[in-house]
Amino acid sequence: MNMPKVSISDRELREEKVQIGWILLQRYKDTGDLNDLQGAVGMFQEGVDQTLSDHPDRASWLRGLAVSLTDRYQRLGDMQDLDAALQRNQEAIDLTPADHPDRTHWLYSLGISFADRYQRLGYMKDLEGALRHRQEAVDLTPADHPDRAYRLHGLAISFTDRYRRLGDMKDLEAALQKNQEAVDVTPMDQPKRADYLESLAESFTDRYQRLGAMKDLEAALKIKTEVLDLNPVDHPDRTRWLYSLGISISDRYQRLGCMKDLEDALQYRQAAVDLTPAHHPDRARRLHGLAISYTDRYQRLGDMKDLEVALEKKREAVDLTPADDPERARRLQSLAISFSDRYRRVGDMNDLEASLQKQQQAVDLTPLDHPDMASQLHNLAMSFTSRYRRLGDMKDLEVALQKQQQAVDLTPADHRDRAYQLQGLAISLTDRYRRLGEMKDLEAALQKKQEAVDLTPGDHPERAYRLQSFAVSFIDRYLRLGDMKDLEAALQKRTEALDLTPADHPDRARWLQGLALSLGYRYQRLGDMSDLEAALQKQQQAVDLTPANSPDWASQLQNLAWCYTIRYQRLGDMTDLEVALEKEREAINLTPADHPQRATQLHNLAASFTHRYEKLGCMQDLEAALETYQWALDMTPVGHPDRAYRLQGLALSFTNRYKESKKPEDLKLVHTHYADSFKALAPNPEPCWQAALRWASFSQEFQPTYCSTAYSAAFNLLPELLWIGHTIPVRQDAIRRLDIGHTASTATRSSITLSDLICGVQFFEQGLGTIFQQIMQLKPDLDKLPPKQADELQTLSFELYGGMTNNLSKVAQERQELLQAIRKQPSFEHFLLPQPYKVLCHAAQTGPIILLNSHEKGCDGIIILKPVSDPVHVTLPNVTLDQLQYQQSTLKELLNHCGVRTRGESISTRLFGLHEGFTYRTTEEQFMDLLTWLWNNVVEPVYQVLASYEIHNGRLWWLPSGLFTGLPLHACPPTDQFIHSYTATLGSLLEAHTKRASNKQYKVGVVGVTHTSHHGANYLKGVKEEVEKIRSIIKDPGLEYLIGEEATPAAVKNQLQSCSWVHLACHGVQDVKEPTQSRLLLYDGELDLDTILRMPLSNAEFVFLAACQTAMGDADLVNESFHLGGGFIAAGFRGAIGTLWSMNDQDGPLVAETVYSHLFQHGRQPQASDAAEALQLAVNKLKAQKIPYERWIPFIHMGV
Repeated sequence: MNMPKVSISDRELREEKVQIGWILLQRYKDTGDLNDLQGAVGMFQEGVDQTLSDHPDRASWLRGLAVSLTDRYQRLGDMQDLDAALQRNQEAIDLTPADHPDRTHWLYSLGISFADRYQRLGYMKDLEGALRHRQEAVDLTPADHPDRAYRLHGLAISFTDRYRRLGDMKDLEAALQKNQEAVDVTPMDQPKRADYLESLAESFTDRYQRLGAMKDLEAALKIKTEVLDLNPVDHPDRTRWLYSLGISISDRYQRLGCMKDLEDALQYRQAAVDLTPAHHPDRARRLHGLAISYTDRYQRLGDMKDLEVALEKKREAVDLTPADDPERARRLQSLAISFSDRYRRVGDMNDLEASLQKQQQAVDLTPLDHPDMASQLHNLAMSFTSRYRRLGDMKDLEVALQKQQQAVDLTPADHRDRAYQLQGLAISLTDRYRRLGEMKDLEAALQKKQEAVDLTPGDHPERAYRLQSFAVSFIDRYLRLGDMKDLEAALQKRTEALDLTPADHPDRARWLQGLALSLGYRYQRLGDMSDLEAALQKQQQAVDLTPANSPDWASQLQNLAWCYTIRYQRLGDMTDLEVALEKEREAINLTPADHPQRATQLHNLAASFTHRYEKLGCMQDLEAALETYQWALDMTPVGHPDRAYRLQGLALSFTNRYKESKKPEDLKLVHTHYADSFKALAPNPEPCWQAALRWASFSQEFQPTYCSTAYSAAFNLLPELLWIGHTIPVRQDAIRRLDIGHTASTATRSSITLSDLICGVQFFEQGLGTIFQQIMQLKPDLDKLPPKQADELQTLSFELYGGMTNNLSKVAQERQELLQAIRKQPSFEHFLLPQPYKVLCHAAQTGPIILLNSHEKGCDGIIILKPVSDPVHVTLPNVTLDQLQYQQSTLKELLNHCGVRTRGESISTRLFGLHEGFTYRTTEEQFMDLLTWLWNNVVEPVYQVLASYEIHNGRLWWLPSGLFTGLPLHACPPTDQFIHSYTATLGSLLEAHTKRASNKQYKVGVVGVTHTSHHGANYLKGVKEEVEKIRSIIKDPGLEYLIGEEATPAAVKNQLQSCSWVHLACHGVQDVKEPTQSRLLLYDGELDLDTILRMPLSNAEFVFLAACQTAMGDADLVNESFHLGGGFIAAGFRGAIGTLWSMNDQDGPLVAETVYSHLFQHGRQPQASDAAEALQLAVNKLKAQKIPYERWIPFIHMGV
């Protein structure tokens, strides 16, 4: 009812009610009895209602009402109370003059209300209002005022809130300063001192969590312990202090992993809960904290009872939290995490769905601009991630990515949680990479993880975890691309993580497991037994540190089994295989039937059954392998990144059973499962490469018609195995490791056997000069492309090719995406893809091309006679690998004997190995024997086939592979009926034909270097005469000479880029260990092949390499054309003259004079296509002088 307004004569009655109101309020604070709080609100409300709006006591009544409404809001969470408190505080300030002594009280009280509303709704304007009013209150409070400490403490809380929202360290330091000042101005016996100390400890805790400095955590612990020790056992705030101390001890446990800290944290939190009445406003918070400690103990020891208790306490905490309480969302989030923990342990989908439901409720309760929103989105994303990993639904993964990106976007760059959110986004990017295999996702994951690590101080408790996660992405890239740098980076990150982790820390076992895995990979790559033994040792330590009921126990056992398996594969000790089987069975028995990891465990068990079958031949093991592989496949959804491996494992088991049973249904299933596996996306191409070769080998033996399909599956993986985003040395290592050259030879031989010569040519080309072809693709003819795409492709290719970027992976991915877009356009479907025979055959437009394939089962030739003609087979019945090896060794010995390879390492020894039993007949006789053998057994059979097609003269091209490479095929015919050239690949010759000479005026550049500072380089006295001969023939005033000291690397680079015709008379060195470091020796430096390959040579037509060893490559990479001559062709020259070994200095002038006289006869513009004939004329002149074989044989022509 409406109360009548009272007059000043009722002052004593009003004062008594005020006193009763404050007494009730204090008693509520002591006991938590809601009736007292309701009574206080009633008293103050009655006073306000009975006081005139301009009465001098009204402000005091308003303050009491505002304080009690604030407390009731904090208890019941009713927004009406909070809004009323704000309104009453503002009214009190409005009624109070600026110089009134109570104004400071009202300002501070208003700041509290703004702070409460900020905590509830997360509006920055409320936080700024709280800071502004609290700061003003502090500024108005004298240094010796009894309330100064209290107000400093409140101001510190607002600085803390802003720090936690925006992550600005200035706010955290301000909070620390204000808290410290509050403590310093408070007497030791002041009851409030304990509160200020506790707040100071919280600021130290915040700084510890940001910077990871243990001194801050120890400071927080010391202060909290001091608070507890200095106050009586029956102090009303003791419960709160016990709980707070438990939090800091828990933080130390998280950092150091000491079990005593975990047990102490549990003890303190349990004591706090036990002392908290059922209806107390803080009971829910304390129950939640206790649940966290139970969760920690579950994660450490794996006892399901602890997890169930944690769930129970969290449910109780949520139930005690009103629907509109700001803490409800956080507690729902925490409850969701516990459901996720139980799901990961038990695999029950109900738990996962409950986790998603609770987490979604938490997000729905959190305003978009609330400081907790980013964290809530992150955890919701993790729940979607778990469901994606279980069910494989891409929608869940995309939702997870979206939520993680939102979380990052909501987190300022300098916020303390930025690293945490980046880490979450990286996890989702990693999942998408493993599903879709797109390198851009893997590179983005690596970038985000790098940022997260960079934002994490060296002694931060999360640094070890982030380093470990960073290592996982390096391993992913290593498995995809095979770059040892990635594997070494992973090892380094994992070692660092382990070094940061105390011996008894719960995460140490996982870090040891990761390190063991990386060491195992390095063993598999390099074969060093010390790595394998170290992997076993680390993994055993991980197992020993993991409790048998830990959720990680099955994973640790599985990894230990893997280590024993790879040792069995190395040493063949059945004991290791039996141990592996035992551990795998134990891991499976610990894993629920529908757990997402069970399929992987079954797959590994099946592999071990297969190993035992292959060792002992027991059919029970084979049937067990089949059954287990099938279970693993049945549990792996279509689209899952591991499905390809499951299918390949099953195909291998059917392969083994077919060999035993010869049942047609098994044969059919072998091909079906292999074919299906290559339709599925697999993020790691190397196992798929090996599977394709197994398929091809099986098909060759039992059903040859499938060979081409199997080899096609293998060669389709080459762009992934030899990723263009890697350096050339990394790709060269992959070619050696995967034996791509031998695979191409085998595939070609298989196609020849099946009379499928078209497939044979395609396989030959795909496995020949793979890196050479990639380099050619980086300089494509862009005239037919739309201008925008042409410009973009040219820019990306130049960045990739010219080394103009520090992020080759990113540029390579961007280029790949552009190529995919180009190929979607009409007429560009095969742009820069391996060309079919119907395109490749046009390389023979000016003469036949002879492909020579060497293989242990037979050596063959294939002739492409002309465009639009079927290839023709040439049988070479008398050529074997042993005979080719003998001829290579003979040539090597001859060259050593003749002294044409005397500088530095004996390149021929590197190339061809030692030839025992060599007899020293005259070099002329032995060269004649070599040439006669080549003529009788290789070249004459080719001539005979050509003659059968009425081809008796003109030009022809040799395309040798394997042990045919480097043999002087061009030099053995007894007559000159054909003009011989070589080509590195069909594609490069086709490109050279297509790239007709430009209409621009040609420009000739000549480099002549007689001597260099390079150790062992002889003085080339013939260079001067050679250059003069050229000068006398080419009268063009544009002729550019770089002679002697003018021929610096920089000047020669400029000349190569500006001239279309180039003559290089200098020393050349072939580096057989690093072929891209093969180089020209110039006046005051060197110009290596790697640099030449990176240069844009748009004017290039023809180059004459009058240098040493310009057309001989590495024996390990004989199919790669990695010599100086091939390098210049790859760099853009249409044709080249080079030498198989060092030319004699005195022959240079004659050869140069003859070549250029023919090319520039009658003053006409030279044509690159005439160079082969010009060289033949020059060599004939040398032969006419009766000079030794070793002087005229090495000259060869390459290209058009």
